[in-house]
Amino acid sequence: MKKDNCLHATLICLGMLCYSHTMSTEKLNHTRPSLHGHHEKGKEGQVLHRSKRGWVWNQFFVIEEYTGPDPVLVGRLHSDIDSGNGNIKYILSGEGAGIIFVIDDKSGNIHATKTLDREERAQYTLTAQAVDRSTNRPLEPPSEFIVKVQDINDNPPEFLHENYHANLPERSNVGTSVIQVTASDADDPTYGNSAKLVYSILEGQPYFSVEAQTGIIRTALPNMDREAKEEYHVVIQAKDMGGHMGGLSGKTKVTITLTDVNDNPPKFPQSVYQMSISEASIPGEEVGRVKAKDPDIGENGLVTYNIIDGDGVDMFEITTDYETQEGVVKLKKRLDYETKKAYSLKVEAANVHIDPKFISNGPFKDTVTVKIAVEDADEPPIFLSPSYVLEVHENAEPGAFVGRVHAKDPDAANSPIRYSIDPHSNLDRYFSINPEDGLIKTTKPLDREEIAWHNISVLATEFHNRHQEAKVPVVIRVLDVNDNAPKFAAIYEAFICENIRTNQLPFITISADDKDDAANGPRFIFSLPHEINQNPNFTLRDNRDNTASIHVRHESFSRQKQDLYLLPIVISDGGIPPMSSTNTLTIRVCGCDSNGSLLSCNAEAYILNAGLSTGALIAILACIVILLVIVVLFVTLKRQKKEPLIVFEEEDVRENIITYDDEGGGEEDTEAFDIATLQNPDGINGFIPRKDIKPEYQYMPRPGLRPAPNSVDVDDFINTRIQEVDNDPTAPPYDSIQIYGYEGRGSVAGSLSSLESATTDSDLDYDYLQNWGPRFKKLADLYGSKDTFDDDS
Repeated sequence: MKKDNCLHATLICLGMLCYSHTMSTEKLNHTRPSLHGHHEKGKEGQVLHRSKRGWVWNQFFVIEEYTGPDPVLVGRLHSDIDSGNGNIKYILSGEGAGIIFVIDDKSGNIHATKTLDREERAQYTLTAQAVDRSTNRPLEPPSEFIVKVQDINDNPPEFLHENYHANLPERSNVGTSVIQVTASDADDPTYGNSAKLVYSILEGQPYFSVEAQTGIIRTALPNMDREAKEEYHVVIQAKDMGGHMGGLSGKTKVTITLTDVNDNPPKFPQSVYQMSISEASIPGEEVGRVKAKDPDIGENGLVTYNIIDGDGVDMFEITTDYETQEGVVKLKKRLDYETKKAYSLKVEAANVHIDPKFISNGPFKDTVTVKIAVEDADEPPIFLSPSYVLEVHENAEPGAFVGRVHAKDPDAANSPIRYSIDPHSNLDRYFSINPEDGLIKTTKPLDREEIAWHNISVLATEFHNRHQEAKVPVVIRVLDVNDNAPKFAAIYEAFICENIRTNQLPFITISADDKDDAANGPRFIFSLPHEINQNPNFTLRDNRDNTASIHVRHESFSRQKQDLYLLPIVISDGGIPPMSSTNTLTIRVCGCDSNGSLLSCNAEAYILNAGLSTGALIAILACIVILLVIVVLFVTLKRQKKEPLIVFEEEDVRENIITYDDEGGGEEDTEAFDIATLQNPDGINGFIPRKDIKPEYQYMPRPGLRPAPNSVDVDDFINTRIQEVDNDPTAPPYDSIQIYGYEGRGSVAGSLSSLESATTDSDLDYDYLQNWGPRFKKLADLYGSKDTFDDDS
């Protein structure tokens, strides 16, 4: 309670001091007018009174975060005309008036009813006015003043980030700047030390330090090694009130990672590496690997390997595998166990990137000895040459000698060699090889113009071990022989005007082409055949540059007499012996204008234009049209044929009448008769329609009347077929003879093919069938039963 009274007294004093200061300032800067004022003469002699300013203030202060039980007295408003009788009423308006700030309308005391926070709002602007209590007449003009919220240290410092991350090169010097951390304080920096911050380090000594005023973190120890410790955690504190006791504080965590520098040279973990490789290995095959360890990372840890000495420098090479940082020793040339059985190499490993700052830690390289033992192996044959180039003339007879290849067994056993040509490289079988001595010959004549070069592969195989095989490429060049005569380089066709002049330039220049090689081709010689060397119309001039020019002998040509000339030209090449050919040049006579431009090269058109009139041409065209119409009508009439009454989807030989005189072979002929062929698929599955009548109803055969497919009762089958035809209204209105079987040849009983309808009376006597024995008992029962039945009746 005593503290609260003191606080009230302090606030009242502060308010009075501010008021006194304001009044003093106003007295210094302004002339204080009289309450009643002085008289001034106005218009018409009226005396005006100037009002005296009765209250003056600038601003009030109120402390923030006050939590006492009573409202805080901010200050007091008082007018000089207030005599204390209660006739004056004080009114307060503006920001927070009536809510945060209230005024006693009699005494003018202003109180703050709520706790204020400067960080939310630093000041309030209010307006005060004194009025007559009874009439509300303003006694003083409205006056504006400011209430400022006075700051207290109620906000701790806060860093911009809760966690910071920084990188620092290892081996950095003492005092190297790492990172700057920054904190802020929401308190008023212009009032007291509430916002004055001081930085200090709580964790991270003795490696790092922090500047108290700036928050810059610096290194405190030299030569921090990343390979020893890579990451450090530092805790920085920011404290207000200048770092004095009672100040508020905040802290943040800084993670500092040391980045790598090339401060470590590569080192081999051992001084000697032992390796081995078979002499059968091919160049490029890996022999072994070495690795020098470098604790640095990234490009600082990159290592390159080189062979710097040893008797195997020419036989082996080393490359760097940058993924594994290993040196890969590979075979450079083929080995021979019989020549040398062991090699020694001196390999050096060195850093790719060297930092000049740490050159004193060097040298940044190391060496190691690599010993390689050669293992014996059964080697394949070796050709004396890695490739062969042979030559043969074209058109040579089969069996002509081309060349020879030779291989040997490098092993001590010296196994015999067998030669062959890879069939995939000799698909056309142009060549053959002697398997014992490697002689290559032709098997057919070669044509250089078709294939100028042949590439084959010759295989050499050990006689005692077929798996040991070697291959060598053989290139065979086909030498040219002058076997192609020269010809025109293109299809030439010349045009000349009827009124051409002999002194004009040649109307065409020709050239030739030869499929043979240049040695058997140009220079070409052009000439006319001997029999027409003195051609009356044209002359030929050899230009001696593998071309020839054609000129005319006279100036007058007539298309009516001859519009086409065929000029034979003989072309000879420069081969030994030379070859020649006769080529024909086509020359057309054309009509030209006065400038020599072609108008027409058609002699017939020229004649028609001269001899036929327009009417004649129209008559010819009319005749042609009439003939075309007659031809079209004739073709149309020929296509209109009368269609048959019955449309046969497929030709059925069983519906045709066939005349034959072959006799069956009786029961012994088992291949001639097949009851299945007597089945009529059209009768079972459908019917044949008629096109001349329309049936009144669709006939459907009765299933009960059909015999079984495998039945051999011919009588029942025939009766069924007759009944179907008699009851079918869509059947043709005429009888047809159908052949149901073929009995074969050689029967002594004669032919049985003349079968009559079961509905007609037969005048044949079949009783003799009873005397033919048991083989004809079935026929005797079929055809003799009717007579027997009649007799019984």
